[in-house]
Amino acid sequence: MKKEIVFPDILSQRSLVVRIAKCIVFCSLALIGIIVIVNSWDESYAGFPAWYFVLPSVVILLAENAVKIWAIKKYTHRIFFYALDIFLLLVITIVTNGMLISTFYIIILSEFYIRQESLSGNLAMGVSSIVIFLITLIVSNFLRGDTFNVLTVVASAFNDLIILALHFLIVNFTIQIYRKDKEIAETMNELSERNKELQRLNEEHKALAVLEERQRIAKDIHDTAGHSITTVIMQTEAARLVVDTDPEDAKRKITAANLQAKHALDELRESVHLLSGARENMTLKESLLSIAQESTEGTGIAVRTSVDDVVLCDAKRRFICNTLKEGISNGLRHGGATAFLFELRKEEGRVSFLLSDNGCGMDLADLKEGFGLSGMHTRAKALGGEVWFEAEKGEGFEIHMTLPLDEAEGEKR
Repeated sequence: MKKEIVFPDILSQRSLVVRIAKCIVFCSLALIGIIVIVNSWDESYAGFPAWYFVLPSVVILLAENAVKIWAIKKYTHRIFFYALDIFLLLVITIVTNGMLISTFYIIILSEFYIRQESLSGNLAMGVSSIVIFLITLIVSNFLRGDTFNVLTVVASAFNDLIILALHFLIVNFTIQIYRKDKEIAETMNELSERNKELQRLNEEHKALAVLEERQRIAKDIHDTAGHSITTVIMQTEAARLVVDTDPEDAKRKITAANLQAKHALDELRESVHLLSGARENMTLKESLLSIAQESTEGTGIAVRTSVDDVVLCDAKRRFICNTLKEGISNGLRHGGATAFLFELRKEEGRVSFLLSDNGCGMDLADLKEGFGLSGMHTRAKALGGEVWFEAEKGEGFEIHMTLPLDEAEGEKR
């Protein structure tokens, strides 16, 4: 029994990782905010305790980031909150003289990097944040009245700038690996689902093929064996009517009916073998010679054969055997034949069938194809071949047929 491959629920695990990452970002922001509040508790700004400005700024910063992280989905809706972040960080920078301000930027940027799908978007945000960070420091120094120049600010913030750059590289590299892993996981799950669907369709196809084969065999039994048995009944009934007035004709009809009954029995046996999954051990040549031999036993007719060894699929093999049986029965029943010539030749890419009898023959213009002959045309066409008949009055009747060789058999030539 084939073992089904089951992939773990990787996507649900990835979703859990994202939720945990958001919680870590918010908790980190809260921790840094508390540290800044505590450190500014004894400081003052513009004659007021510094925490008067820091505490509400941190609280508002935490509140709006909580909304931004868990409630706002669209990027366009989060732009207002990023602008509010910049303003609050400017206030905290001015009041605390930039205490841990780069850490605030790192935490807020981490949330942005996680949410942003595009690497180019993250790069733009990272560069913009570094510029805003420097501008914030410059504005803070200006408002505090410190003496400064741009080069001095950049030099004092050099370590923070290096940290922001490394943070961008490490976080985005990790996110890209995570997203590629997620894509692989999604692809694996999709392939798994498609594999299951293909297995289901394959099982349905097998069941349908079995059903179609059984229906084909049932129709074959109905068409061939049923036709043969009906013919036997008609022949014996006709023999009964003429047994007193024309014993020889009655004998011929009984002989033909006997042969038709043997063929019907063979067809039923072959159909049962097909239904049971069994296959004939005989080759096509052995099967055809067996049919010819059975036709001569107890009938007084002669069948001369010349058969090449040919390997064909079951459908072609069955059709050739049935055509030989039908041809001999028709020659006895309708033509009063006493001798037959049968040949099966392997030619260039095809197999050639000929059955000729010494019966009374007929004009082809008067030929009315019944069930058996019309069925030969239909079946030969379905197998890629053709059937035609040749006859003259008083010169017997001939059945000609050609079928394409199977691919494997044709390659042997």
